[in-house]
Amino acid sequence: MKKTKKSKILQVEKMIFKNLHKNILKIKSIIIFSLLFISKSVAAGESDFPPNYYDTVALILLVIIVIALLSIIYYEGKPKTEVVKEKKVSVLAKIRQALTKSTPIEREQEIMLDHDYDGIKELDSKIPPWFSWLFVLTILFGVYYMLNYHVFATGKLSHEEYEQEMSIAAAEKEALIKSGALVNEETVTQLTDAADLQSGKQIFETNCIACHAADGGGIVGPNLADKYWIHGGGIKNVFKTIKYGVPEKGMISWQSQLNAKQIQDVASYVLSLQGTKPANPKPPEGEIWKEEPSE
Repeated sequence: MKKTKKSKILQVEKMIFKNLHKNILKIKSIIIFSLLFISKSVAAGESDFPPNYYDTVALILLVIIVIALLSIIYYEGKPKTEVVKEKKVSVLAKIRQALTKSTPIEREQEIMLDHDYDGIKELDSKIPPWFSWLFVLTILFGVYYMLNYHVFATGKLSHEEYEQEMSIAAAEKEALIKSGALVNEETVTQLTDAADLQSGKQIFETNCIACHAADGGGIVGPNLADKYWIHGGGIKNVFKTIKYGVPEKGMISWQSQLNAKQIQDVASYVLSLQGTKPANPKPPEGEIWKEEPSE
């Protein structure tokens, strides 16, 4: 029993000396650090007893350093035992493994090929199942597309859809033109349809006869039946005059009360009065308007 105790003591002593030799640099640095604290107090002449605040702090730090040194020597001498913990596989990891069928890093040696390209080795990894299913889906979609568009012709091809959309757009444009949404002083055209002229006549009789008379001969406003125009003739000029008005002459702007189609109707009706014979026409005002030929 005594021999075994002696052998254990010798083993501990050897371990301590071995650790001292191993940690000689650490020990030196700790000693130098401790001496710096002590020398600071001595140089300042503060070595009286009882020790002052700075000496107390230096002493406490020195004790801490010594304890740390002994702890390092003791724990580094103990045999290190590795505790292997079993890794818990999370639900997300299981799902990822099912989708990718990837090989863990620790098992890559099992699928490593013999190829070596400048130190780069190749793994014989499996194609992920999601990629394989995606490939299968593209094939199924291709079969569906061929049957739907080319065999049974239940779906419309791109040029057929284009023609259908163009016909719908043309119908919508025609409806907008009829509603006057696209009409302005640059795009307006003179209407000759009886329904449009009748609509223009009703608007004229409701809003314009007070200044231009029922037959367009003029009262406060000018005669609309002759060839003379103060602000220019033609559908575009008449439309513009009605839309924006002539405030300096007392004619209001009608764009807040009439929409573009109504202004087009009444402008077309005014132009239809050209060449008629009013009962009491006003003398000509302005200049004779000649329609310039369109290019």
